[in-house]
Amino acid sequence: MKSDRLLSILLLLQTRGRVPAHELADRLEVSVRTIYRDVEALSASGVPVYAERGRHGGIELLAGFRTDVTGLTADESRALFILAAQGAHAALGLDAALGSALRKVMAALPAPHRPAAEVTSRRILVDATRWRSGPGRSVDLQVLQDAVFADRRLRVSYRHSGQREPRTYTLDPYGLVAKAGVWYLVADRRAAPRLFRADRVRSARLLDEPVRRRAGVELADVWEVLRRQVEERPEGAIDVTVRVRRERLDMFQRMVGALLTELPADDGEGDWAVVRLSYPALRAVRQLLGFSDQVEILDPPEARAELLRAVGSVTALYQEAGRGE
Repeated sequence: MKSDRLLSILLLLQTRGRVPAHELADRLEVSVRTIYRDVEALSASGVPVYAERGRHGGIELLAGFRTDVTGLTADESRALFILAAQGAHAALGLDAALGSALRKVMAALPAPHRPAAEVTSRRILVDATRWRSGPGRSVDLQVLQDAVFADRRLRVSYRHSGQREPRTYTLDPYGLVAKAGVWYLVADRRAAPRLFRADRVRSARLLDEPVRRRAGVELADVWEVLRRQVEERPEGAIDVTVRVRRERLDMFQRMVGALLTELPADDGEGDWAVVRLSYPALRAVRQLLGFSDQVEILDPPEARAELLRAVGSVTALYQEAGRGE
């Protein structure tokens, strides 16, 4: 809508100062000609805005001009107050700041929007923690934050999964990412992108050296590369077909959701449903032992054999324990 676009231009100019017309056009997804028409409309309505053409030109507000209009629509107001429910602020030590900011926003909202924003904060709750995630190790993000915002290198002691002793790394941090309730440090190590779980950082300290990020690379770029590496099918992955008792199907899908490659037909016929999964390695199919006789591997044969070996190992372990009593 034109009114929203005019307001966006006004707020951008108030925040940024002089902005080239082509940049405003790109941001608002309109033509440069439309931007100049909008500037004329703002000027006609009394806003002291002017345009300078040329290489160093742009569109600018008269020095000292400010507007206290928030420009928030009803939906935008509600969206802001949903932020109050997200746990990321607590981990960053920003809970109090968020509450204060939202109170200020509430005071600045147009009166008709205030009730909807207040109701939203009471009726919508966002909990990013996964079900039954268990007690997690406490995470101190302060030093990691300091490195990110001060643009300094970081020395960390980090324990990898499956290792007892931590290792020491010198890192060039890009930023912090919260995914499904877990915090990650995204950083370069020797100019290569790496991902570090914050709860596995045993100690961290800032170095006096400035950060050495790769030129033109932002946090979102590095995160996308690392996210694809985690999610892409690893070498040695194995496709497994199983049948699941229908009364356990919902629970099974919740527990192995990330491994599913094909859902069963939703016909509800028969006592069993056929499901297909992809495991990163053959040994990983031992996870299915936890479902006892509620799940049976149909294919491939080597996956069935792997589960039989696991059953044999468990049986031998308990038989040995029984003889020692």
